[in-house]
Amino acid sequence: MKLLRYGERGAEKPGLLDSSGTLRDLSGHVEDIAGDVLSDEVLARLRSLDPASLPAVPAGVRMGPCVGRVGKFICIGLNYADHAAETGAPIPAEPIVFMKATSAITGPNDGILIPRNSVKTDWEVELGVVIGREARYVAESEALNFVAGYCVVNDLSERAFQTERGGQWTKGKSADTFGPIGPWLVTRDEVPDPQALSMWLEVDGHRYQDGSTRTMIFGVAHVVSYLSQFMSLQPGDVITTGTPPGVGMGLKPEPVYLKPGQVVRLGIEGLGEQRQDVAAA
Repeated sequence: MKLLRYGERGAEKPGLLDSSGTLRDLSGHVEDIAGDVLSDEVLARLRSLDPASLPAVPAGVRMGPCVGRVGKFICIGLNYADHAAETGAPIPAEPIVFMKATSAITGPNDGILIPRNSVKTDWEVELGVVIGREARYVAESEALNFVAGYCVVNDLSERAFQTERGGQWTKGKSADTFGPIGPWLVTRDEVPDPQALSMWLEVDGHRYQDGSTRTMIFGVAHVVSYLSQFMSLQPGDVITTGTPPGVGMGLKPEPVYLKPGQVVRLGIEGLGEQRQDVAAA
C-alpha cells in the first residue's frame, strides 16, 4: 500500500493511493497514519479494504508528511561509501547517529525556507524508514519485521551551522522546512529489497544526485538493529539513512548551495517524488 496524509497543515487526514493513482480517504477507518495504525495488524486490515469503496480526494489537495506524530527523527550520517569519498571523510566503523528536530518536518511539496544567516543550505535525497512496532535490542536478522514502510526524505542541511559553529550536527539539520517527508509511506511488502533502490535529486532541472541504496555502508536492517541497542524505537519514528554523492558541499571545483527562487525535485524508485520551491525565511 501507499499510505499518505493530505489537507491543511496540522489538520491532515489519512488516505491511500489506489492502483489508478487516485487519492482515497481513509478517515472512516483510521484517525491518522501514525502510532498503532502502523502495526502489521492494522496495516493488514487496511490492505483488505476495497479502495474503490473509499471516497476519492479532490485533485490538487496539499500532501502532508506521510506519517504523523513522529516521536523521533533519527539520521545516519556518511552512510554511502561514494558520498563519504566525495567529502573526503573516512568510512565510519559504526553508524554515525544524530537527531533532527521534528519541527523540521513538512510535506513533500511544501517550500524550503533558507534560514536567516544561512550561506550554505544544501540538499540530500535519502531513504526514510518508518518504524511500525516497538523495537528494543533487535537482531539484524529480524530488524526489517519492525519496519512499517519506506518513504522519500530530503535531509536538508545548513553546512556552516552544521560544521563551522561548534558542537553537534543537529543545529545544521533542524531548521523549519528541513525535513520534507513523503509523498507516500510505501509498506514494506512493496519494497522487497530496500538495498536496491535508485534515487536522484535535481535543482532547476540539473541532476546533482543519481545514486542507489546499494552503496549504503550500513544497510537498513543493520541500522534498525544498531539503533535499537541504544534506544527503543517506537511506532512512527522516522530514520533517514544517508545520502549518495552529489550534495552541494561536495561539488568540484566549487560547492553549490541553494538560493531563493530555485526548485528542487527528488525521488526514489517506487516511493514517489517531491518538489520544493526555495525561498528566504
